[in-house]
Amino acid sequence: MVSSGRLFGGAFLLVAMLSLAQAGQYFHLLRQRILEQREERLLEEDHFLHLDQGVSLTKWDHFMENFIRQHLDHYNKKNQATFNQRYWVNAGFWRHGGPVFLFIGGEGRLSEYAVLKGHHVTLAEKYGALLLALEHRFYGGSLKPEMLEDDNLQYLSSQQALSDLVSFHQFISKKYKLTPNNTWICFGGSYPGSLAAWFRLKFPHLVFGAVASSAPVRAQLDFKGYHKVVAASLSNPVISGSKQCLDAVTEAFSAVEELVRSGQLDKLDQDFRSCLPLEGLKDSLWLIKNLVSMFMAIVQYNGERVEWANVGRICEIMTNHSAGSTYQRLVATNNIVLSAMRLKCLDNSYAAFIEKMTNPKFFSMNMVVRQWIFQTCTEFGYFQTCEDPACPFSRLVNLRFEMDVCKQVFNISDRSAQEAVSFTNEYYGANHPKASRVLFVNGDIDPWHVLSVLKDLSPSELAIVITGTSHCANMESPLPTDPLPLVEARKKITAQVGEWLVLARKTQQNN
Repeated sequence: MVSSGRLFGGAFLLVAMLSLAQAGQYFHLLRQRILEQREERLLEEDHFLHLDQGVSLTKWDHFMENFIRQHLDHYNKKNQATFNQRYWVNAGFWRHGGPVFLFIGGEGRLSEYAVLKGHHVTLAEKYGALLLALEHRFYGGSLKPEMLEDDNLQYLSSQQALSDLVSFHQFISKKYKLTPNNTWICFGGSYPGSLAAWFRLKFPHLVFGAVASSAPVRAQLDFKGYHKVVAASLSNPVISGSKQCLDAVTEAFSAVEELVRSGQLDKLDQDFRSCLPLEGLKDSLWLIKNLVSMFMAIVQYNGERVEWANVGRICEIMTNHSAGSTYQRLVATNNIVLSAMRLKCLDNSYAAFIEKMTNPKFFSMNMVVRQWIFQTCTEFGYFQTCEDPACPFSRLVNLRFEMDVCKQVFNISDRSAQEAVSFTNEYYGANHPKASRVLFVNGDIDPWHVLSVLKDLSPSELAIVITGTSHCANMESPLPTDPLPLVEARKKITAQVGEWLVLARKTQQNN
């Protein structure tokens, strides 16, 4: 039985839907606060947590957190360095001979909720599965300070992460005396969604099927499409957006850009509560990126049940004529977000950010930005620029500025980053991976969906696109208030997992 102290004291992450946009530390802080507040609300609403009412916590029986010793480098056995990788097990639903559902962690800290909450947990209860979750190397409790040194970061890659999954599969199979009759299905959202698809692609003998939610399987250096979706979402009436909202946002950022071009940085300092005076163009662009991050995070996590973090609320502010000009409304939006974030000011110092990211001793369990920037520079790109005509923000934020972080922090050239992105797509197949038994699930509000698989590629490479939902929405535990398209999508996912399990049994019987 899990104590109430443990439940309420655990990490805030419910599911691994942590795609850090290449937007610096402010986006990370925004995302963290959104998920914290979402978690607080879920804790209040979930009747299983009302211990004072004497409600049984049966779905948390047989719960365990532990560590597996992993090789730092799976491809060089002469390197004897190891690290402890954190994992969780929930055997509360497991029936003898039942399947194994593996929840894959990604670019952030996992928590016990990875095996306690979410649609995959609902599926485990339905199908009698053993629930597992493996935290990604170099993140959360699977990180130790020396791993952030440049010499060790070379071992942070999706390929090493997949090898961790292979080793974990072997470890769990031995520990729980599993046989080939225990069918493995893996689940992941965002970058872990890509890992889920790639685990099935590269190791089909280990995992029978994969549900890849909001999985950006196509690496892209210049990810112009991100802000294009943000613009479309701000004008989408399905989620309370409007053309007036998008026009207001566009006009507001034009006003900010004009102040930058005219050198009126003191006004920007005061209006947007900058912690330190803006020193030149890079600080000005960092301010713009921070302001853009508000809209990025709110669109990406729209519908996360946080009052201030939804498109309807931000559009209500941006279209409120009584609040003054569109520039003044942007100032008001920033004030509201800073208050919700419990921040007194906005850190716009580019030099301070680079210094912090360059220093591997700046360590904590929640540290994610240095590692994820490294992965984007060496594997994925994902640099969100505003060079597309549909971008409502500032054209000053271009690819050169975005990639400057790679050079400043890791001494990675533009050419090296482009070659890395090309290799990733060649190695995994981009958004035509030629796998089997992979279900790609995306929301059309999610900016990451444009890098995923949106149409059926074959009878066993299937895609679901959910109208009006954003990043990894399908991975949440079902709620009575869920919109119909999300409800229907979960039914399809449930049915598909059931079909895989039936097919697996038939295959086992024939063998």
